[in-house]
Amino acid sequence: MPSVRSMLSKKSALLAAVRDGIQALKDSHKDYVDNQIRHAFEDSIDLDAALQHGHDQENRWDYLLGHERSGSVVGLEPHSARSAEVSTVIAKRKSAIDQLRGHVSPGAKVAAWYWVASGKVDFLPLDKTILRLDQNGITFVGRKLLQKHLDKLLPEAGPSSSRSPNVQVPRNKRGQ
Repeated sequence: MPSVRSMLSKKSALLAAVRDGIQALKDSHKDYVDNQIRHAFEDSIDLDAALQHGHDQENRWDYLLGHERSGSVVGLEPHSARSAEVSTVIAKRKSAIDQLRGHVSPGAKVAAWYWVASGKVDFLPLDKTILRLDQNGITFVGRKLLQKHLDKLLPEAGPSSSRSPNVQVPRNKRGQ
């Protein structure tokens, strides 16, 4: 499902909040997406704003973006990158998954959850923080979402290109 619109069920109230390209991102947050890849997004939603009513006291993830080339929807969370905030970002992802229930079409999912630093990065120790984020399905991308992060969503080139980018298929002895 290549877009946020197609990921959402036809009855979802969130459809009204979907915008073309990265228009749903606050102007101050657009800088967290590299200029070179901004055109690569079909649509977006400010999930934080769209879910605020009814979830005002809960953690909320900031954005979902529909990446055309990979046919994936990704989450983007601009947030201060301090060790004390790791648990908050993890809670935001878990809440987003719960909050999206009833809004997404059967089988639809967010392919990747990206945390972008909204200030100075202060993770101590960095390796344990990254491991904890990985275990919770979140990729810390630093100060900007770059093409190299999105490339991980693309299937490998060649005859096996139709397989999911999140699934590893063992190869036989001849590499086929």
